[in-house]
Amino acid sequence: MKRVKRTFTQGEKDLVFDLWKQGAGFSDIGKVLEAAPGTVFTALRESGGIKPTPRKRNIQHLTAIEREEIRVALSAKMSLRTIARMLNRSPSTISREVARNRGRRYYKAVDADNRAKRMAKRPKLGALELNPELRQIVMSKLELKWSPEQISGWLSIEHSRRKHMRVSHETIYKSIYVRAKGVIHHSFSQYLRRSKPMRHSRYHRRSGDRSFTNIVNGVSIHERSKTIEKRKSVGHWEGDLVSGSNNTHIATLVDRKSRFTIILKLAGKDAESVHQALLATFKKMPILYRKSLTWDRGMELAKHADLTKEIGMPVYFCDPQCPWQRGTNENTNSLIRQYFPKKTDLSPHTQKRLNEVATELNERPRKTLKFKTPSHIIERSVALIT
Repeated sequence: MKRVKRTFTQGEKDLVFDLWKQGAGFSDIGKVLEAAPGTVFTALRESGGIKPTPRKRNIQHLTAIEREEIRVALSAKMSLRTIARMLNRSPSTISREVARNRGRRYYKAVDADNRAKRMAKRPKLGALELNPELRQIVMSKLELKWSPEQISGWLSIEHSRRKHMRVSHETIYKSIYVRAKGVIHHSFSQYLRRSKPMRHSRYHRRSGDRSFTNIVNGVSIHERSKTIEKRKSVGHWEGDLVSGSNNTHIATLVDRKSRFTIILKLAGKDAESVHQALLATFKKMPILYRKSLTWDRGMELAKHADLTKEIGMPVYFCDPQCPWQRGTNENTNSLIRQYFPKKTDLSPHTQKRLNEVATELNERPRKTLKFKTPSHIIERSVALIT
């Protein structure tokens, strides 16, 4: 069976570059997006690991709405000058717009706008592309193992009166790494100090998942309020994954105050599966019960920003390799292991079975609760508020 080529949406591409900048490896990113490491590498390689600058439409250009108004006006047999006055535009602007899009008779707003977007994507020539002499000098210095910063600094002194013979070190790096432009052949990366085939983050490590500890835009647990720390109210959750054999996983949530436990069946360990499971669960809860979530720095919660945006629940992340910072959840996971021992396949267990286990735990007296049950604490908290 022929494998279908995996393609990324613009949002997924942005996530790829954000995670790469934070130090994630190809395998790390692949797990988040359910893609092969090679596919991630291909997506990064064309721009050399450098996130492309998003293109924005010039505010002076015609908008899709204006183009639709032009179409309606042309259908009404209005003159180009009248249309220009109506849109507060130059007559020449309207004239060129109509002429380049099949004339008055065949002008279509959608086609015109799509053409404008397509033409805007044309590659813009940079300093080294426009100046062969400058490009040759840069390449000769790279062969001497000069760093881009050294080359840029030397040019600013050597050609202090010739602005067109100067270039920033960042432009030199991009010219080497961004293969799509082909300004300087990517093989020149061998002359750089690190000889890397693409731009790496300063956080990058070869050891992969074990050393990746940077969640994009993650809020540290140290920014959590004292109210959460002191377990003053219900609705502050700690979460984690419990793994089984054959790459099977379940998610666990435990309330910090009441120790009330929820166990979720997962379709996979990837960020999208975990996000959907958590989102569905928290959406069913009253706002009283969804105040915050604390998690470790696993890549399965890479979509934490989406969770916060959709239900308004802040997410806090523990320090790297500090499981005791969410000790309530760690203790609960050890209780869950009584039902689902390590190295057992978790896939046969239905959500109904997971709910039964959670109910048993929630109706079990706890010493830390003075031998009351988590269910009792939850019910009493609701009664006090109402």
